Amino acid sequence: MLTVSPRAAARIRAIQAEEGHEKAALRIEVKAGGCSGLTYDLSFATEPGPQDLVFESEGITLYVPKKSLLYLVGTELDFTDGLNGRGFHFKNPNATRTCACGTSFAV
Repeated sequence: MLTVSPRAAARIRAIQAEEGHEKAALRIEVKAGGCSGLTYDLSFATEPGPQDLVFESEGITLYVPKKSLLYLVGTELDFTDGLNGRGFHFKNPNATRTCACGTSFAV
């Protein structure tokens, strides 16, 4: 299962409204790359792909490819607006290592 914090859900809704994606779901993928080996990729999609699993958290529909779910089970997507950096952050219990910028990880 993958969850979205209330702060992240509010920010996602704001971005959907700003960019005209009110009807779109948030696609969360894990891709190869980054200094730790894997990176998170967020995008909007109007329909799930053939390999996507569909979740809902805090009123946000999430599309997650099956191959990415293995890396994301138990993860919470959060949003912070503090001194340590503004943006989306993944609280991933599967990550054994993350880079300093927080955009890549390893399992």
